[in-house]
Amino acid sequence: MAEYKLYEAASTNDAATLHRLLEEDQFLLDRVSYTCNNKTPLHVATMKGNLTFVQEIINRNRQLAEELDSQQSSPLHIASAKGYLDIAKILLSAAPISVCLSRDVVGRNPLHLAAMEGHDLVVAELVRVCPLAAREKVDGGQTVLHLCVKYDRLECLEILVPVLNEEIVNAKDNNGDTIMHMAKRDKQVKIIKYLVESGNGNMINAKNSECLAEKRDSIMVVAVLIATMAFQAGVSPPGGLWQDDFMIQDSQGNSSLPNPHYAGESVMSYRHPKYFKNFTRVNTVAFVSSLSIILFLISGLPFKRRLLMWFLMVTMWLTVTSVAVTYGVAILAITPKKHKHSVSHVVIETAISVWCGVMGILLLGNTLRLIHKWWKKGIFIRSLERFRKYWDEIRSLKHDHQNGRLGESV
Repeated sequence: MAEYKLYEAASTNDAATLHRLLEEDQFLLDRVSYTCNNKTPLHVATMKGNLTFVQEIINRNRQLAEELDSQQSSPLHIASAKGYLDIAKILLSAAPISVCLSRDVVGRNPLHLAAMEGHDLVVAELVRVCPLAAREKVDGGQTVLHLCVKYDRLECLEILVPVLNEEIVNAKDNNGDTIMHMAKRDKQVKIIKYLVESGNGNMINAKNSECLAEKRDSIMVVAVLIATMAFQAGVSPPGGLWQDDFMIQDSQGNSSLPNPHYAGESVMSYRHPKYFKNFTRVNTVAFVSSLSIILFLISGLPFKRRLLMWFLMVTMWLTVTSVAVTYGVAILAITPKKHKHSVSHVVIETAISVWCGVMGILLLGNTLRLIHKWWKKGIFIRSLERFRKYWDEIRSLKHDHQNGRLGESV
C-alpha cells in the first residue's frame, strides 16, 4: 500500500506525501529499489518532469539514479529524451559516469537520445560532464554525430563538432559513410554548409562504402587467382609427373618393385619425399584459405564490421604466406645438388627471415592500432567503472550479510 502511494506521489509531484511516507517507513525507498522490477519512483517522477520530487528522492537515496527499468533505461535516459535540463543536472550530480555510458536495450546512451530529440542544452551538459559518451556507437556503427545528421539536428551538431576530436568527427559507420556522406545523400543543405565551413578536409574527401566495395572486388580477384595457382600446383607439382609405369622383373619372370612408380604420379614424391610432403601441406593451406575468402565474400556477411574485417585480413595473411612458403619448397626441390646449399641457406632462409619480419611488423602495427582505438573509445575506462560498480555491490551485499548474521546472534 505504501509503495502504491509512493508511485502516486511521484506521478503528481506530491513531495509532502513523500515526506510523510518516509517518516512512517524510512526504508521505503531502499525497499522499492530492491523489489522493483520495472520503473522506480524516480523514473516516474522524471517522466512527468516533476523537478521537486526528483530532488527530494535524490536527497534521500542517490542510488536510485543508477537503477534501470525493464528497457535498461536509467532516469537520465528519460530526462535526456524528454529534454529536462534541470532534472538531468540533478541526476548527473548523483549518478556516476557509468550511467552516462550505460545503454538501453536498443544500444543508446543518454547523449544519443538527447541528440536524436534535438535537445541541444542537454547535449551540451552531457558532453561536458562525460565526453566519453560521444565515442559510443549505436547499432550500425553510427556515432552521435551520425544521429544528429540522420534526424536533422543542426543545433546539436554545432555543439558537438567543436568539442570532439577529429577521429570522432571523421568516423564512419558500418557502411563506410561519414556524416558528410549522409548529409549529401539526404540533401541537408544547412548541415553540409556548416560541415564545409568547419574546415574539416578529411571528412569532405573521405571515401564511403563504394570504395570498400571496390576493395572487396580486388580481394576477390586475388583470392580467385591464388586458388587457381594452388590448384594447378597441386595437380602438376614441380618436376612434373611420371609418364609411364616402371617395374623390374626377376629371373623367374616375377615382377619386383624396388622403386616402382606409375604414370600420373609426382616425380618429386619419389625424388624428394620430404619436400613433397611440405609442399603439399602448405599448398593445401593456401588453396583452402583462398577458397574460404571467396566463400566469405560471396556469403553476403557484413564484411565491413571490424571483427569480420580482422578475420578477412588474418586469412589473407595466411594465404599469401602459404604461397610464399610453397614457392620456397618448390625452388629447393628443383634446384641441383651442387647449388642447393647456397640456395637453401642464403636465398631461402634470408627471404623467409625478411618475410617473417614484415609479417611481425604488420601484426604489431595492427594490434597497436586496435589498442589505440579501444583506448580512445574509453573501453578500458568503462571496464574499470563497471568493475568498480560490481565490486561495490559485492561489498555491500557482504556487509548486509554480515550485519544480518550479527543481528541473528544478538
